[in-house]
Amino acid sequence: MKFGVVVFPGSNCDRDVAYVTKDLLKQPTRMVWHQETDISDLDIIIIPGGFSYGDYLRCGAIARFSPVMQQVVTHSQKGKPVLGICNGFQVLTEAGLLPGALVKNRDLHFICDRVPVKVERTDLPWTQGYQEGEIITLPIAHGEGQFYADAATLSELEDNNQVLFRYEGDNLNGSVNNIAGICNSTGNVLGMMPHPERASDPMLGGSDGLKLFQGLLEKVAALV
Repeated sequence: MKFGVVVFPGSNCDRDVAYVTKDLLKQPTRMVWHQETDISDLDIIIIPGGFSYGDYLRCGAIARFSPVMQQVVTHSQKGKPVLGICNGFQVLTEAGLLPGALVKNRDLHFICDRVPVKVERTDLPWTQGYQEGEIITLPIAHGEGQFYADAATLSELEDNNQVLFRYEGDNLNGSVNNIAGICNSTGNVLGMMPHPERASDPMLGGSDGLKLFQGLLEKVAALV
């Protein structure tokens, strides 16, 4: 499978993601500059973490207008997988590919830590490598990671089982309903604040995040 990692001015986790897809999973991986307008050669798009355009205005608000994002929208509408991690999650909400918004952390502090995360469902490619209810450990590093949605949107997310990950125990950023990651209604677009790519190599102290990439790879390969 061919992965594409979108690179905005200010992205700083793009190489981390590429290390997982290219070096650990041994899959062809292309770095996609934000001004590109043709990503038809790619199977899976990943929008990595960082500070796209310096996080000016709102996190992800400027990146949403980059030329590549219309291609990402089209990619998702074809049912192809799109993953947004941290700043990438923020970009996906700004682009309307996922509901809700990411706002400043509850205590207005930047948080860098490892946190327990509960896997809510395992019937999607993203999570098929886990057990339902499994508690995994993933790093977080964000200043605006508090997930917020109005009551109607939140109810829809919960009713449709679109919450894939929740913070277990302490909810450090104050996200409503402890939400750490959600998907769209069809399940092919995932946004999450924790960093699975930073927990994919035992050298970094844990590999709980690798199963997310492996499960996705197995599912897409089976479909092809």
